[in-house]
Amino acid sequence: MKLFIGLISFLAISFAADAQTIPFGYDLKIVPKNIPNFPGVHSFAYGQSGGKWVIIGGRRDGLHARQPNSSFPAASNNSDIFVIDPVTEQFWSAPVNALPTGIAEQLQSTNMNFHQDADTLYIIGGYAYSATNVDHITFPNLTSISVSGLINSIISGASITPYFKQITNQNFAVTGGHLAHLDGFYYLVGGHRFDGRYNPMGNATYVQTYVDGIRKFKLNNSGNQLSYSNYSVSMDQVNLHRRDYNLVPQIFPNGEEGFMISSGVFQVGINLPFLYPVEIRSSGHTPIPSFNQYLSNYHSPAVGLYDSISNTMHSLFFGGMSQYYYSNGTLVQDDAVPFVKTISRVSRDLNGQLQEVVFPNELPALLGAGGEFISNMQVPTALNEVVLLNQIAADSVQIGHLVGGIVSPQLNPFSVNNTGVTAASNGIYEVWLKKSQTSELIALDGSNPFSVTVFPNPAKEEIHFNLKQPFTGNLQLFVSDLEGRIVFKKDFVAAGKQEFMVNQQETGLNAGIYTFHFVFDGKFSRMEKVVLLESEK
Repeated sequence: MKLFIGLISFLAISFAADAQTIPFGYDLKIVPKNIPNFPGVHSFAYGQSGGKWVIIGGRRDGLHARQPNSSFPAASNNSDIFVIDPVTEQFWSAPVNALPTGIAEQLQSTNMNFHQDADTLYIIGGYAYSATNVDHITFPNLTSISVSGLINSIISGASITPYFKQITNQNFAVTGGHLAHLDGFYYLVGGHRFDGRYNPMGNATYVQTYVDGIRKFKLNNSGNQLSYSNYSVSMDQVNLHRRDYNLVPQIFPNGEEGFMISSGVFQVGINLPFLYPVEIRSSGHTPIPSFNQYLSNYHSPAVGLYDSISNTMHSLFFGGMSQYYYSNGTLVQDDAVPFVKTISRVSRDLNGQLQEVVFPNELPALLGAGGEFISNMQVPTALNEVVLLNQIAADSVQIGHLVGGIVSPQLNPFSVNNTGVTAASNGIYEVWLKKSQTSELIALDGSNPFSVTVFPNPAKEEIHFNLKQPFTGNLQLFVSDLEGRIVFKKDFVAAGKQEFMVNQQETGLNAGIYTFHFVFDGKFSRMEKVVLLESEK
């Protein structure tokens, strides 16, 4: 579910190439495959077993229309479960309507949150028309699926009903987020609840609520009853106000496993993507506003790879939609966030420094949005599914496939009300890595030239901040409390070096510890912890 429209502008800007790139050591090759009868799908969930894939839900049309009465029609829900053998290129399917109504309705929805643990695929939420509710809803369901049993039954034509369990709770009414597993807990990260019919103008055809946080819990799939426990929520209404992003598994420089939130939409104060990532560990989440990732802003196929010898982490992104892309060697900014062909990587070195690099090769079309990277199960991985490069002996290795997504013949069909030209892609592409030390890659300057100093700190009555901006633009201040809730906000116009002030009476804040979030022109962010003392007035 895209539910997406940005401000439209078109600006060519020059980014200096960095002579020093974090070594990757591989060339990338994309090889198309043909799976006969695969109809194409985007924004789906998947699992795999025995070298075969099962694909569930998503949509069979392209990008959603602008008009509420035409957006997300039930007739284009993917109401079949697909099984694909990418080696033999065989394809099977079974309808979801053979399942109980509650399960069948959820499993034909779009942008479900999902994760496979051993042979169990967990699916949470998703958005689609519900005949039971006579409306489009975000489903408040958690469903578990026995992957191998489901695959074998679809191939043999047997009943698929025994392989599903489902429970209902409003905590699971989330679409457009991600489900991940770390240190015994499941993490439902970001996303939103969207009930009703979409429209691009914010008219009263729907109700939308962002998760603005991370929901953490344990799952028990034993016996006949699925259940969850140890539920908690970490809220951050500024940094985690995200959906339709990429969540890439990571191994951090200290060897700890976790995840990286890459981009996503929309920022709290402006209809543009986030550019800085957020790192997730079992101890909590950490925004990284010192670094901007420009070349991938919307959910697309992505994969994480770790080099243990150099202690470097690499995240690869394939196509999708992006506010920035290269055209004839020039980085272009397009705030309508168009479809792109870009293949890029974000690498983290042993000191934790991040860098973004664009590959010289591109995808064969404007595709990837709502697509998935399905990994090769024969490739060695960590517990969180990061590919372990140093355990691969071969000079050339197929690490997985790009599957489905939206394909478009135009950069911005949504902006010109021409979404009918888009389609669900039936494209499947092998992704190969070949060892090489000769690639000449362009590294983007992802540094943040915007700086801020808050004083005095601790503060009474008056809070001053010195700012340094690279150009004239709009400055947004968001203040959040220890629970991650926004408790004050204010807009400024800023340029060059300036000093601003807010007083405690204006903010209405009590004594305590707060985070001051400064967002400059929707592009650069800084955050400062501020201690407010009891006012003497």
